Amino acid sequence: MNYKKLYFSGHATIQMFKRNILVEEIEIVLSNGKIIKNYPEDKPYPSFLILGFIKNRPIHIVTSTDKNENCYIITAYEPDTDLWKQDFMTKK
Repeated sequence: MNYKKLYFSGHATIQMFKRNILVEEIEIVLSNGKIIKNYPEDKPYPSFLILGFIKNRPIHIVTSTDKNENCYIITAYEPDTDLWKQDFMTKK
């Protein structure tokens, strides 16, 4: 995913700290991850869910981009195996 600037919501920052997810890991997932769900109706910008892996650890990132190609991280988390199938792309 290409972007000019990367911004983190307050919620994302708190959740990343709680979940031990580093900014560098977010950048890796943005570069190498796969969009698994689109949320075109989200405001102020459409958002999407990206799945990536950091040393076999699955990471989900909810993000959006504006018309100037700025990227906004809304939240990031390790998907719960009670809620997600083994592929981490499909909810149970």
